[in-house]
Amino acid sequence: MLLTHGASAATLPPVALTVGNFDGIHLGHQAMLARLTDEARRRGLASCVLTFEPHPREFFSPSTAPTRLTSLREKFELLAERGVERVHVERFVRSFAAIAPASFVEQVLTGRLKARWILVGEDFRFGAKRAGDLALLKTLGGRYGYGVEIMPVVMRAGTRVSSSAVRAALAAGDLAAAEALLGRPYSISGRVVHGRKLGRELGFATANVQLRHNRPPLTGIYAVRVHGIGAAARPAVASLGVRPTITASGRAVLEVHLFDFSGDLYGAHVRVEFLHKIRDEEKYSDLDTLKAQIGRDCEAARSFLLDHRDA
Repeated sequence: MLLTHGASAATLPPVALTVGNFDGIHLGHQAMLARLTDEARRRGLASCVLTFEPHPREFFSPSTAPTRLTSLREKFELLAERGVERVHVERFVRSFAAIAPASFVEQVLTGRLKARWILVGEDFRFGAKRAGDLALLKTLGGRYGYGVEIMPVVMRAGTRVSSSAVRAALAAGDLAAAEALLGRPYSISGRVVHGRKLGRELGFATANVQLRHNRPPLTGIYAVRVHGIGAAARPAVASLGVRPTITASGRAVLEVHLFDFSGDLYGAHVRVEFLHKIRDEEKYSDLDTLKAQIGRDCEAARSFLLDHRDA
């Protein structure tokens, strides 16, 4: 998959294009990407996703923007898995946010990206102050030579599939509902980095997985599977939160204790797949009480993973 950004001067072929944040790559996104890649092949175009960094809502209101479901790297990996040939990342800064709708089409969609066919959702808006709508997009298509198709909303069990619905399920600890919306278990990937090594002192050595953002969409203690260590996924228990017994920093940390494993994981890039929530994060009076609870968490995770080892 080709990654491009900004006003790339590279000579690239025309594209079939879709536009959006694509946070989480849920079933709705997957349906859109399948339609995009199919039509791109039919028309002899490259399939392309236009996305933004940071998310527009993070730019305009960072304190109230929703938590991210995927890092930029995770998004790229998931888009590549769906057969997307090119991802173009526009840096969302004040000058870009001020581009008028017609100029956005002229400069970005047809100028930089050479869009010949554009697939968007029913609520698509574009340009400064989101002033551009579907009617304008279609009208400008006649001027600039591209077609437009509207992707219908994807529903599952009476619920609109959306990033917001996935976030709500994760925040509620309903991993089964999140999995149903995503079409796969929710996961976080990152590099194993050095931590305080307190888990080792307590008898439960942990891999500290680097988080790209400090506001993960879920917190608590979980039964998980870890990919990236050998050919098969490994069973583990994970703690994701601010560790109130250990520190008052408020910084989110993902720590994973792999069962029946010993070895050096520093520098490894792993993917932690969240399967079952055991409990919420708690603050304990001392480390001995915390150690005893970790032991119970390990047993709960082992029991769940044993019962669901073929799932």
